[in-house]
Amino acid sequence: MKIAIVGAGAIGGYLGTRLAVAGDEVTFIARGANLAGIQANGVRLIEEDGREIHAANVRAFERPLDAGPHDAVLLTVKAHQVSAIAADLKHLCHENTAIVTMQNGIPWWYFYKHGGAYEGRPVQAADRDGKILQQIDTARVIGSVVYPAAVLTAPGVIKLIEGNRFTLGELDGATTPRLKTLAERMINAGFKTPITDDIRGEIWLKLWGNLTFNPISALSHATLVDICQFPPTRKLAAQMMTEAESVANKLGVTFKIGIERRIAGAEKVGAHKTSMLQDVEQGRPLELEALLGSIVELGALTETPTPHITAIYAIASLLAKTLNTQQGKLQILR
Repeated sequence: MKIAIVGAGAIGGYLGTRLAVAGDEVTFIARGANLAGIQANGVRLIEEDGREIHAANVRAFERPLDAGPHDAVLLTVKAHQVSAIAADLKHLCHENTAIVTMQNGIPWWYFYKHGGAYEGRPVQAADRDGKILQQIDTARVIGSVVYPAAVLTAPGVIKLIEGNRFTLGELDGATTPRLKTLAERMINAGFKTPITDDIRGEIWLKLWGNLTFNPISALSHATLVDICQFPPTRKLAAQMMTEAESVANKLGVTFKIGIERRIAGAEKVGAHKTSMLQDVEQGRPLELEALLGSIVELGALTETPTPHITAIYAIASLLAKTLNTQQGKLQILR
């Protein structure tokens, strides 16, 4: 299968390395030092146990135009980066190409094939200027929820922290031949790839933790275990989760686990810095709109109060604006 990975960071590199080693024809779309590293040496993946996998038989380009059409496009850039590359994705597509969205948060396509009262409504927080919806045919989209954690340690070198599960689902819940084929290829590469008939429910379950722990950690510079074991922030996380669950319920989504169990799961991860805290420390843009702005928007749409989420969104947004204006980063140093 010809598979293009758009965004050769930690998750994209992890996926592409295993798929290439398993026999698929993999192309990376990358930039800068990472592109040069992949072109020169391929991609190396350091597994949890320290074992190393090297995929030398991969292609890498900066422009999708140079890569040509593929059978599947795995879109592994962050949510706020999709708009900038949406117009170029057509160069990676033939008539039947599927585009698999692998972003955190509420996606721009959330209400397409939703079947509810809001059918076809765009999520503005995920697509402010409407460019994504204009440039990506929603019929091509397969939804995905990404569970692993990995880091890019050097150009073309990825270290897996933990996890190998990528849930896939069609927007209308159908089990289609293209969905089954892609899942089979990912399973063949060693991933756990369940197919769900409720991809939105899966998205909410992961988002439930991301919309709380990510911004709290970014603002407090605390790890997951610290947030969960400090009573005021544990309570705040529960309050934000309660508000988010109310919004999800209004949209027909029922969570399979309770709030305390979800918090306990985060606590067990231990002294882990969330991706948003890492972005603050490195001066990178924050994934606020897909994780928080979208929930504020959906809360207003469903007439569901979200006071705690809205407050954290406002403070985190000001932090992001300040870091961007000052071109700075924020770290606690010993």
